[in-house]
Amino acid sequence: MGASYAILGLIGSPLAAFFVLECIVGEVARVSLGNALAGKQALGRVLQSCDRRRSLHRIARRHRAYRLRRTEKMADRALPRLSGRPLVKGFFEKRTSSVQYVVADPETKSCAIIDPVLDFDPKSGATATHSADALLSYVDDQGFRLQWILDTHPHADHFSAAGYLKDRTDVPTAIGEKVVEVQKLWQSIYNVSDCCPADGSQWDRLFADGERFKIGNMDVEVLFTPGHTLASIAYLLGDAAFIHDTIFMLDGGTARADFPGGSAPALWRSIQRIMALPDETRLFTGHDYCPGGRKPAWESTVAQQRAENSHLIEAKTEEEFVALREARDRELPMPKLILHSMQVNIRGGRLPEPENNGKRFLKIPLDALEGEPWD
Repeated sequence: MGASYAILGLIGSPLAAFFVLECIVGEVARVSLGNALAGKQALGRVLQSCDRRRSLHRIARRHRAYRLRRTEKMADRALPRLSGRPLVKGFFEKRTSSVQYVVADPETKSCAIIDPVLDFDPKSGATATHSADALLSYVDDQGFRLQWILDTHPHADHFSAAGYLKDRTDVPTAIGEKVVEVQKLWQSIYNVSDCCPADGSQWDRLFADGERFKIGNMDVEVLFTPGHTLASIAYLLGDAAFIHDTIFMLDGGTARADFPGGSAPALWRSIQRIMALPDETRLFTGHDYCPGGRKPAWESTVAQQRAENSHLIEAKTEEEFVALREARDRELPMPKLILHSMQVNIRGGRLPEPENNGKRFLKIPLDALEGEPWD
């Protein structure tokens, strides 16, 4: 029939493999799958490559086990095809080794700010907005229109500047919907149920897994990626993915998973979702700790991470990864700002309200987390 094809290494159900073959033989000129995709995910990716009106109905008719509605749902929930190349600018905040981003649609010049940092000096208690103001200055200099203020998760190592930016710009803020569970967890640790409702009302929008929204004309898909925290999400648009604290740069391995609500098995599964993206997808990480004193970096690709990430090379299975990650986490002290920052970040990046003397105060719960060995 003149269709070109490729040999695919497919891990999944025989039915999914049959669907892949049927799509290739019948209608698809080129199909590109990530390595070792799960059966349904592989099917969804192939269905996205097929002519939807013809292929979905034909497959649904011939294979009654999969009704049309279910088949369409698989295609819709599969990882999105690459569509466009957003403009991305990273801003490294050296005090916390955090990376903030401005991502823009080059056609409309609409943009979003991702994971902004509110400056904080724990020694003096001083706060500042230098980092966040630099983001706004860049947006203004480029002639961008700010459309979203986004966080990937409630950060444990720096204050979010989402609240400050919201006040400055009146642009909507957003985070993943599971932040409500994080709020409940930390609400009890800080004993702040009277002043910090655990309902997500501190943000303008809470995203669900697979939900889509727009930056300008570019579609953005939300990918639920728990493990580092139970509320972590990634943002996918065009050929870019903002993957926060899942995997770091190639020599940095992966993020820790021992915070309250964290899970090494969940982190492994989240990393596999990211590794199933197309090889050329640009990955933008949330931190860089500059191993060996090298210069800060924050951009890689799926292909590079799969081939060279130090932890993914060492751990090939979930069991191996969990053992590696949990052993590593046992050696790490808690982040120096975790107790400072979480009470701010579960409030949507807002500081506690001033008390009757006009001053704001942070609460430091004693014996709430496991400390370093005393010896």
